[in-house]
Amino acid sequence: MNRFTCWNPSVGPDAGTLCKDGLLWYRDIGKHAFGDFSMAVVQANQVLEDQCQIETGRFGTFVGIYDGHGGPDAARYVCDYLFRNFQAINAQSQELSTEETIQMAFLQTEEGFTALVSQMWRNLPDLATTGTCCLVGMIFQENLFVASLGDSRLVLGTRDGNNGRVNAIQLSTEHNANIEAIRQELADLHPHDPDIVVDKNGAWRVKGIIQVTRSIGDVYLKDAQFNRAPIKQKFRLPEPMNMPILSANPTILSHHLQPNDSFLIFASDGLWEYLSNERAVDIVHSNPHAGSAKRLVKAALHEAARRREAQPHQRQNLNRKNMLVLYGCSCCCPDTRRYPIGTLQEYTINY
Repeated sequence: MNRFTCWNPSVGPDAGTLCKDGLLWYRDIGKHAFGDFSMAVVQANQVLEDQCQIETGRFGTFVGIYDGHGGPDAARYVCDYLFRNFQAINAQSQELSTEETIQMAFLQTEEGFTALVSQMWRNLPDLATTGTCCLVGMIFQENLFVASLGDSRLVLGTRDGNNGRVNAIQLSTEHNANIEAIRQELADLHPHDPDIVVDKNGAWRVKGIIQVTRSIGDVYLKDAQFNRAPIKQKFRLPEPMNMPILSANPTILSHHLQPNDSFLIFASDGLWEYLSNERAVDIVHSNPHAGSAKRLVKAALHEAARRREAQPHQRQNLNRKNMLVLYGCSCCCPDTRRYPIGTLQEYTINY
């Protein structure tokens, strides 16, 4: 089994060189058994809160993007344990990767992090207010499973046989309170709570606090015993919590890979806030493989700067938003059509 952790400088001779340009970290190109990949991230806070990983073995290829918030702890925990749990479940069941094995791995990881919060409650209560979005891709033979919590996104670039263009297809579901269907979903689950989502400064937030509705961690919004002092006042609810407000239950979709499917882009919401699916796919398709992810990140930063110039009255809000967003991990693999679909054995990903 091969493992690549994006920001580990010692991932092997074929993983590509880890480079740093100010707050931008990137690998322009890395080689794996059947193709290549590109990664990039902009550090938006004092501590890099995001993690990403690639794992390969007889089970296929496992890709994880973990967009942390409130601190790096939840994302680091998920990077350490989600795949381990997935691997152990597969070994125990002796079955191929399925929606059920992925679902169980998420559940075990959530339970493990909650147990850690309980263990550390006296010494590190703020651990209860850290969480992470999760975007996982599981490729086995010609099948791709996509599991998502939060608002990271997976987009497929697939070639149109009629005109040769590459179209963008979104393969993940997002859980963000700014989406009307997600607000309705929360309202249906909490019919007796009129303030389950609140419009705060032009953005919908769960209980006026957080935008994502599903995550691993954030146990202060899942278990009443952690929604009390000594966590910060801003996280404490004014009324009793009778049931979990956030969920760690991922949405899982499947896609049968086709010969015209060219590459995948895994990215957190910081990228998609400024680039459309179509624009991102066009950037990857229209340029050399090397540096694909870095180009995506720089294009998003350029668009953010353009919007600030066009709307100077919003400069302060945009700056604050930029500081909270990690542009990445943006992971894309260059087109590997020369390789049979289903033979990918390493990271992110183009086939």
